[in-house]
Formats: sequence, structure tokens, C-alpha cells
Amino acid sequence: MRRLWNFDLDINFNSKKAIYIQIADAIIEAIKDERLKANDILPSTRKLAEHIGVNRNTLIKSIDILIAEGWLNSKDRVGIFVANVNIKSTKKQTIPKRSTQSTPQHHIILDDGTPNTKISPIKELASAYRRVFALKSKHNIMGYSDPLGTLELRELISQMLNHKLNIQTSVDEICITRGSQMALYLTAHVLLTAGDVVLVENPGYKPAWRAFESTQAKLIPIDVDLDGIVIEDIEKQLANHDNIKAIYLTPHHQYPTTVTLSLKRRIRLIELANQYDLTIIEDDYDHDFHFGKRPILPISSHSNLKKYVYVSSFSKIIAPALRIGYMTSSFDLIDKVSSLREIIDVQNDTIMELSLSELIKTGELKRHIKRATKYYQDKRLYLDELLQTYLKSKVKYNIPIGGMAFWIRPIKDLHMPDLIHKLRESSNYEFEKLNVGFRLGYGSIEKEDLKTTIIKLDEIL
Repeated sequence: MRRLWNFDLDINFNSKKAIYIQIADAIIEAIKDERLKANDILPSTRKLAEHIGVNRNTLIKSIDILIAEGWLNSKDRVGIFVANVNIKSTKKQTIPKRSTQSTPQHHIILDDGTPNTKISPIKELASAYRRVFALKSKHNIMGYSDPLGTLELRELISQMLNHKLNIQTSVDEICITRGSQMALYLTAHVLLTAGDVVLVENPGYKPAWRAFESTQAKLIPIDVDLDGIVIEDIEKQLANHDNIKAIYLTPHHQYPTTVTLSLKRRIRLIELANQYDLTIIEDDYDHDFHFGKRPILPISSHSNLKKYVYVSSFSKIIAPALRIGYMTSSFDLIDKVSSLREIIDVQNDTIMELSLSELIKTGELKRHIKRATKYYQDKRLYLDELLQTYLKSKVKYNIPIGGMAFWIRPIKDLHMPDLIHKLRESSNYEFEKLNVGFRLGYGSIEKEDLKTTIIKLDEIL
């Protein structure tokens, strides 16, 4: 017989669950966890009630339940004992906690082309957020809204697509999403079923591939060269497969190589898509940051293209934390997207959408894009100077006409995973390990850190 010196039970006196039930459940858990073992004697009901802080009658009610259920035994003039119920320990395995130590400082800072949030219009966005809350009709924005997104932002996006990108669309053909990844996931699940085939660029964007694979679709990689995705390879696959449903590509600044799909290939791709009833899924992830005379219009802007899904995002324009993306397609497809959207996520962040609408209407977003384009263009030239100074004899690259990253290809035949491991990164672009190159973003990295990175790369290569 073991008499307990300390007996603690976790009781929530603010819970709607009755106290005597909580006490009974807590004792059962203590027995299951072997904190209370067979033949352990409990403190007297008076002492235990006083220790827990409850009325003695409440405790007795709990004890009576446990005795009736066989968890406890009562012996006259001796006490109350834990029954020998032979229950194996159900202790949960300890979940390792994340380290609280600060991230080690590395010599090399790399990303794949994220924006610099230091130049983002955060103050203006916060001001717009406050103005939205100050509206007299603010109570109207606190309820449920359209799963496609706020009408105001969809109208503004529709105007932008119609006038700037020549994609003729209406508000009912636009869905606002939590970033472009959700748009790709929704697209995959309304277009594809198990066994369908999707053609993808190789190297390419793996998060999109995972969205398609979640439908149990099969992916077939198509090579990319300096003119974009190789059309001849697409034609070969179309001749050999009769269940190809879509092709996913990033034709403006191809991810990760930054090349632009040539006009000749765009026209031929549209012909093939129409001929074989394919849907072109176009991911235009950084259309606004283009350093040429003007951005090339999306494939989706061609009026003779029958089936398309155009996906883009404000995350590259402002900041990754701003999870507002959008997609446009036919009314029928967007209607299916709306139904699926309601199942997994009823609606977006209405207040943030209205705040973003404010930035668009006041012209602040347009002014930011103009400033940011100049900033990234200058950084691009600076990185080119560094590469010419330190890595000219060791790497090949083309100066990108837009975006926030270079595609670096070592001249020497290297095992890229080993190199990337040294850089504390992972090569994550190829369908298979092709040892092609790696993506070097410059948008968010300060100039002094860029220089340190290139010097370190020079040493490693």
C-alpha cells in the first residue's frame, strides 16, 4: 500500500463541464498514465476536497462514480484504493520542441527571388486598413462575404486585366485566393482526376507540381531552353498520350531559369492547346517587375485561346506575408472553384482585400511598383557587376529582363546537390537531378550581403 504525499488534479473551474465529472476524468487519466498505480491509497475525502478546493459532497459524488465503474475500491475503515485494472500505460510520446536558439549566422545569404519588404508600402497599407475600419458601414464587413472575394477588389483586378494585360474578363470570372498556391490547388482539383496527365516545365516550380499531384494526376516534364519550354517535346508527348489535360508553365520569367517564352512558341502552343483540348495554366508570378520596354502580354491574353487559367499574386509586389492572389478563367471553371473554395476556406480576409483596394484606387500601389522596379533594376545591375568581377570564369548566366533572381549555371561539371548542401540550401527545381544550376535571388538581399555571398561562392566554386 502506497500513501500519496502529493495529489494534484487539473480542474478548470470556468469550464461548462461539471466539476465532479472533471475530477472523475482526471483520476481516470492519472490511473491510465500510471501516476496512480494499483493499490495506491487516496487521501481522505475531507483532505482531498480541501486540497482540490471543492465541496466534500462534490468529491464524494466523483468517488462514487469511480467505484461504480471499477476504477477505485473502498474498504471500510481503511480508505479508498486504486483498483487493479491492469491498464497499460497510454502516455503520449514526448513531442520534441523546436529549438529556441537563434538561427546561426551563415556566410551566405540566398533566396530564390523574394521582394524586399523594407521598401514595401507597409505604412500606407496600415493606413488603408485603419480607414476601412473607420467606415460608417464597417459592421457590414464583419460578416461572411462572397467566396470569390470582395466585389470591389475583383472589379479593380478585372479592370487591370482588361486594360493592362488585355485579358478580357468580368468580375464573375475572377476568384481572389490566399496567394497563388491556393489558386493552383483549386485549379488542379476542378480540372484533374486520377490518371490525368499534366505537362510541366523542367526545371520548374515544385510547389505547383505538388498541387497537381494531390489529385493523383501524372506529371510529364518538358525541357526548357533559352526560348522557354520546348514545343517539339510537347508535340511528342501529345502524340504518345491521349489523356493530357493541361500544361502548366511560367512563360513571362520562367521559374527558375528566368527565360521568356518566345512569340513563335507561344503561337504554336496555343494552336496545340486548341487542337488537343488542353487547358493552359499560366502562372504569372512577377509580371510587374520587368526591365524591358514593356512586359510581354500573357498567353491568356490571346483571344483565340479556348481554355486557360491565369494565376497571379500581390505577394511579389508588396510582401510574401500579404496572402492575396487571384485567378481568372471561364465562368464555368470559376463557378466550380467557388464551390470548392467554400468547402476548404469559406472566404478571404475581407478587410485586407478592401485595404488593398484602397492602395489601388489612390494610386499608391502603382507608385510603389514604379519605385520598386527602379530599385530592383539597380540591384540587378549591381549583381551583374559582382558576377563579372568574381565569377566570370566559373559560371554562365543571362541577365534577366525582369523579376528578382538570376539563374546561375556553373561552367565546371559539378554535382549540384553537393554544392547546394555547402550553401545550406537545396536544389529543388528539376524533375530529376539534372545538375543544371541554381537560382540566386537579389531582391531582398542588401548589397553588402550580396557581395559577401558572391565572394563566398567564388571560394566554393
